[in-house]
Amino acid sequence: MQTQPRASRSTEPTLDPRTGFVRVRGARENNLRDVDVDVPRDAIVAFTGVSGSGKSSLAFGTIFAEAQRRFLESVAPYARRLIQQGHSPRVDEITGLPPAVALQQRRGTPSSRSSVGTLTTLSNSLRMLYSRAGTYPAGAVRLESDSFSPNTAAGACPQCHGLGIAHTVTAGSLVPDPTLSIRDGAIAAWPGAWQGKNLRDILIVLGYDVDTAWRDLPPAARDWILFTEEQPVVEVVPQRDRIAKPYQGRFWSARSYVMHTLADSKSQSQRERALRFVESGPCPLCGGTGLTPAALTVTFAGRSIAELAALPLTGLAEVIRPTAALTEAGAARPDAASGEVTEVAVTLTRDLLSRLEVLLELGLGYLSLARATPTLSPGEMQRLRIATQLRSGLFGVIYVLDEPSAGLHPADAEPLLVVLEQLKESGNSVFVVEHNMAVVRSADWVVDVGPRAGTEGGAVLYSGPIAGLADVPESITRRFLFAGTGTENGSGNADGSAVRSPAPAGPDRRAPAEWLGLHGISRHNLRALDARFPLGVLTAVTGVSGSGKSTLVSQVLADAVRHELHPDDTDTDTRDADTTGDEDISRPGAPAPLPARATVDRLTGLAAVDRLVRVDQKPIGRTPRSNLATYTGLFDAVRSAFAGTDEARARGYGAGRFSFNVAGGRCETCLGEGSVAVELLFLPGSYAPCPACGGSRYNPETLEIVYNGLSIAEVLGLTVDAAAEFLVGVPAAARSLGTLREVGLGYLRLGQPATELSGGEAQRIKLASELQRARRGHTLYLLDEPTTGLHPADVQLLLTQLNRLVDAGNTVIVVEHDLDVVAAADWVIDLGPAGGDAGGRILVSGPPETVAAHAGSRTAPYLARRLADANAL
Repeated sequence: MQTQPRASRSTEPTLDPRTGFVRVRGARENNLRDVDVDVPRDAIVAFTGVSGSGKSSLAFGTIFAEAQRRFLESVAPYARRLIQQGHSPRVDEITGLPPAVALQQRRGTPSSRSSVGTLTTLSNSLRMLYSRAGTYPAGAVRLESDSFSPNTAAGACPQCHGLGIAHTVTAGSLVPDPTLSIRDGAIAAWPGAWQGKNLRDILIVLGYDVDTAWRDLPPAARDWILFTEEQPVVEVVPQRDRIAKPYQGRFWSARSYVMHTLADSKSQSQRERALRFVESGPCPLCGGTGLTPAALTVTFAGRSIAELAALPLTGLAEVIRPTAALTEAGAARPDAASGEVTEVAVTLTRDLLSRLEVLLELGLGYLSLARATPTLSPGEMQRLRIATQLRSGLFGVIYVLDEPSAGLHPADAEPLLVVLEQLKESGNSVFVVEHNMAVVRSADWVVDVGPRAGTEGGAVLYSGPIAGLADVPESITRRFLFAGTGTENGSGNADGSAVRSPAPAGPDRRAPAEWLGLHGISRHNLRALDARFPLGVLTAVTGVSGSGKSTLVSQVLADAVRHELHPDDTDTDTRDADTTGDEDISRPGAPAPLPARATVDRLTGLAAVDRLVRVDQKPIGRTPRSNLATYTGLFDAVRSAFAGTDEARARGYGAGRFSFNVAGGRCETCLGEGSVAVELLFLPGSYAPCPACGGSRYNPETLEIVYNGLSIAEVLGLTVDAAAEFLVGVPAAARSLGTLREVGLGYLRLGQPATELSGGEAQRIKLASELQRARRGHTLYLLDEPTTGLHPADVQLLLTQLNRLVDAGNTVIVVEHDLDVVAAADWVIDLGPAGGDAGGRILVSGPPETVAAHAGSRTAPYLARRLADANAL
């Protein structure tokens, strides 16, 4: 066992002597080991370390949490109940701590009503501009700003309720094959199984012919069955079922059923099925804007608010710039006939323009205020949030940022560094939890946490100026931070492994076995695009943020392959939403033509693909009941092992007795949660260990059963590394534990709740679950930015596992910005040249060396340098 490093090592600060320090003493949050550290204010400080080392526990869980707690102490007790509050960190003392603002990664799915305008609050300014300075038709009543928002009752189009999309159904969409009878399934839009049979039996009671071909039924009968709003209730005697009793059945027309499903169903798969029978398009009343006719008649610079919101931000800035440039002397009287040249207009446009220019500086000028946030890349979302903070004008605060470079192409990360410097120059401190070594090198100070993850981490190895980290041999980060200086080789990583695997030379790269082709792609900024993906190799899809990478791979390719593998399955997504986050779709039979609403004209070469697996960074569960052991399935083997003990058999305990999710063996006081909520008047509620089970989740009788000396609760408390030795005699569990260790997750506890796992950890758990499966033919793996949240050392582990999948005869396609992954790929597809409408084209594809030599690619110069570094190692 390697000797543990001191809790903290720092050098004398070389910053401005007037700089103060945030001094942390005795931090014990999560895996932090009684950490003492001094972090400078008025500086850019990078917190580094491998995934799970404790850097986020220090930056967010300790420093930011304490700053937030202190601020909320100044808020009235009653008001605190209305504010989502964090926890009180486990720390002895923190001094020199200013107020703090946190910008954390948000991996949730944004609302379809959310847009660039709402995210940045620029839409508020634009609405105010139209309300107070717009040109109204003669005799029109002045509208309040809410009337210009599709998300309010005052502004939403009454027909589409502000969505801008109208869903309609036709006889052709509801009955695709009129040669069939109702009994044979002519009304395809109706549900299957019992519900469909129920509607058919109701029609029989109502006197309709269900055995004649649909096209031969009277037009009036067809129209009533498909479109009536009536819902008669009749007594139904089930046919061919002499046991079932008569019941009261309610009729739903095909249109009513489809619309009801879209409006009220909570099942995403049912909603997707209903959409197959719907023809969707822009709302005819509002033209797809989501606004009322009254709002659309108000103009500024001759354009409606919908037209301005649809312009690229560069175009919007040019429209309002003339008004913003007016002087007070040039502005007309407040009662001028046109509000566009009033002092109010000048003030509002100046504010709007200054906020727009921040976004333009960050390279986001191609976006529009109306762009829906679900269509944005993670990098675009991150830059929008940072830009919003940059214009806040706050002074003397600590900004704590969670991987601000996540999802950013190297070319996009450079403007980010300028923004961080601007935040510092404005009199603020910038603390970044970061894995991007380019961002770390640009910092003034580094706090390196480690040396490894989990119980083997939690110590501050170094706190000081960047150069000093080169003298800390325990640091895994330093070997990547100082790549090319000689310090990265030495003795390798702390675990004895090599620092990085150099990119394979051209002759050593795997050659494509076959090709998968997508022809006529049209979605977002991809227009009439043809793309070819090699099979049997590792492919990296690259390009600047917003160039169309995720659209191409995670949306178009995934949807097209999914449809071909499951042409008739209307409920392919049957996963438990609380326990899974990837998608596994296998080929059931022959492919069918793509549906009319698909965004691909033709797909070729899929005969060599039997299965599709999408692996993302979504949580493996949304509640603490989902954990590492339950997700991977190894908990089933563990419970069976306990049920197989002599004492369990003597008591009649089955495997179900050892589940904390069902009655029987669990603690009934906390219902297997392990904790209970404590409500405090005028203070935020908190959780405490269950007084009955002490947090074990089980009742005393269940805990009396031991396997090799440990109870089921004690086994759940083991780390993966410890459990691998303890459960060596349980083959099914040992196999799962082995793959978890291979992806670098040996430090996690078996019972660690899914809510405590990072996105990178969740993704590697999914990969481990896939690696332990028996191979079932050629599989296509799709991963979107799998290195997000991973330290460079963890990226090497990820690459090893991806290559294992390819070497087993599978295909792996990753959307990626990390140059280590791109350089190690067999094939690269580079999109661009820029984002938004200026992107969406495949600039170059081929081995990394080919892409690195392309003159028009923004990826090329960065990839060329990475390949040169690899060749120098």
